[in-house]
This record gives sequence, C-alpha cells and structure tokens, in this order.
Amino acid sequence: MKTLAPLSPRRADLVLVTATLFWGISFVVVKDALGLASPLAFIAIRFTIAALLLAPLARLRQPFGRGEVAGGLLLALLLGGGFIAQAIGLVITTPSRSAFIVALSSVLAPAIAAVVLRERPTRWLALALTLAAIGIYFLTDPEAGGLNRGDVWTMLTAVLYGGHIVAIAALSRRYDVLRLVWLQVAGTAVLGAVGTLTLEPIRLEWGARLWFDILFSAILATAVPLVMQIRAQQVMSSARAALLFCCEALFASLTSWLVIGERLSAEQWVGGGLILTGMVLADLPATLSAVSRQRSAGGSS
Repeated sequence: MKTLAPLSPRRADLVLVTATLFWGISFVVVKDALGLASPLAFIAIRFTIAALLLAPLARLRQPFGRGEVAGGLLLALLLGGGFIAQAIGLVITTPSRSAFIVALSSVLAPAIAAVVLRERPTRWLALALTLAAIGIYFLTDPEAGGLNRGDVWTMLTAVLYGGHIVAIAALSRRYDVLRLVWLQVAGTAVLGAVGTLTLEPIRLEWGARLWFDILFSAILATAVPLVMQIRAQQVMSSARAALLFCCEALFASLTSWLVIGERLSAEQWVGGGLILTGMVLADLPATLSAVSRQRSAGGSS
C-alpha cells in the first residue's frame, strides 16, 4: 500500500508542535466564528472545505476496503462528535478554559485504552486522573461560578478526543493515513450537515470575518494539522506525543490573552498546570519502558 515516507524523529517533533500551534490559535478563531454562525453550520462548512482540499491526496479512485471504511467511520464519529461538542462548549466557555479541558484527552486516552484492552490501570494513570480532576476544579474557578454548561460540553470533547487518540494509534499503522484523514474529515462534514438540518436554526452572518474564520479553521486548523498529527504519531511514542500536546493549551492561552485579553487567575493557572502534569504522568510508564528498551539495546550492541 502506498504511504508517505516516514518522518525523522526531530522533524516529527517539529511537525506535531506546529500542529498544536494551529490548534491553539483556532480556539480563539472558532470562538469568534461562533458569534457569527451557529455551531453545527460552522462545523459542516469547515469540514466540507477541508474534505475538498484533502480529496486529491486520498486517491479516491481506488475503492475503499471494508476495514478502511469501518475505521474511517469510527474516526469520524469520535472526531466529529468531539468537534461538535467543542464548538457548542465554546459558545459559553472561554478559549483558555476550553483548551485546558480538551487537554484532558491525553490523560483519558491511556484510561480508554486500558478499558478497551481490558488491562488493569497503573498507579501512574490513577495519579494522573486524580491530578487532572483536581485541575478541572481549580480551572473552572469555583469563586467565579464554577463549572458551566460550556465546560461540560468540552469535557465530552475530551472523552471523544481521548478515544480518537487510541483509534489513531491503532489504525494509522494498518491503513493509508491520508485516506483515513479524508474519511474522518468527510464523515465529520456529514455529521455537521445532518445536525444543522435537524437540530438547530441556521445562522450565518456572512462577511470578511466569518470567511477568515472558516478558511483558517478549514485549512490551518483541520486539513493541514490532521495530516501532520497522523504522520508524526506514526514514528512517535504516545508518551512523547502527549508531552508535545501540552503546547496546544499554552498556545491557546497565549493567543486568547493577546487577541481578546483573556486572563486566567492564579488558581486557574494551577488547575491548567495540574492537567498538563497529568498528561505527562499518564504516559510515564510508556516513557520509562521506551528508555529501558533503548538502554538494553545499547548495552547489547
């Protein structure tokens, strides 16, 4: 099966950090777009454009196998559901809060993998989940109203994205990554379109701002970084990917501060820090195992 040439480890790091930069900026861009468009309509347009852009790379003339279609459908449900929940949440919550809550996905991914594979959770994972839960408490700032409906929707996003990370790790080693990306993007566009027609009154205030938000989101926050993510994770441990995913929340907070003046309290920064610490600890066993294997290989050579 034809696939792209693998990245070098150093380039994979750079590629994934760049993807997190685009995603971090997109929290503010999407927040702005949701003041001009209804959430599901925005998702439908964003992902339709991304699917059209990715179509030439997906070799659509070659029929999809049953396994590819099943994998693409699973990824579309997880990714599409996550993006829809995130967009609904961003109508109410702030970009920085949304970004740190979405970062929970990297903590939840090992937990979801343990459930799917019927493995006993490690003590490190239990500690990571505990820290993340405490982090959510501080991040949602009880003195300023605590957890709101937007935060709850965003927590659903974290669960779905956690499942997406697990599914990507399994499927990207079996099927052509570009075709998988196209299937999940096209499937998300369909989910958004169906939701738009059945679940919400359509609102689109066309103008230069909305077009910018749509095109940035479709190209630089969807089509490009999804390909970058799936390529980088082909040659990267889940532990290293989880560490680099920390950059997304930091980029989102920086962009939100620079563009809309959002400032987190000291308690909220503590909460965000605990979530990021949980991200690292959740994959610590994998990191230690990889280091042990490298030392063993070095000693036997």
